[in-house]
Amino acid sequence: METRECIRTRRSIRRFTDQDVPDDVLNEILEAARWAPSWSNTQCWEIIVVKDAETKQKLAGLCAPNNPATKGVASAPVVLVLCGRKGVSGYKQGQLDSVKGDWCMFDLGIAAQNICLAAHDMGLGTVHVAWIDNKEIDNLFNLPPDVESFELIPLGYPAKEGKAPQRKELSEFVHWEKFGNNQKPN
Repeated sequence: METRECIRTRRSIRRFTDQDVPDDVLNEILEAARWAPSWSNTQCWEIIVVKDAETKQKLAGLCAPNNPATKGVASAPVVLVLCGRKGVSGYKQGQLDSVKGDWCMFDLGIAAQNICLAAHDMGLGTVHVAWIDNKEIDNLFNLPPDVESFELIPLGYPAKEGKAPQRKELSEFVHWEKFGNNQKPN
């Protein structure tokens, strides 16, 4: 699949078949995270792969009430728990080197998107789930103090295809030469 097609056709999938994700396919998807860019190549991500049904049920219970992805967390063959090592990305020699603070979440977002695009390219579905009880998830996995959970990504074969949501037109968010100039110059 062409990259641009993959970007345009990826959808949030919240319902999965019970078909297992083969280990070689899962490894390819994890490789996509491995090759994500990060601040000074810090690679601050830590990923927990969950296949155990009981643990997935616990994770589903840690989704916010009425979270539409809760059933997907419980039923997906695999749930990836994306965690980040704090105090690494955006830092040089232990000192913050960015006026925007810790870049951990930014770098995790890139890795997460690589995961979702690679999964889609391989015929699998994913959804970003961040409306969760992060502190309890951190406790569930006994994360060290410098590592925090940020999101869950249920992963599996889609039970049905999602529909594309409405997208803003380029003229609604692209500014030419200065903010507020939304008309492309001739």
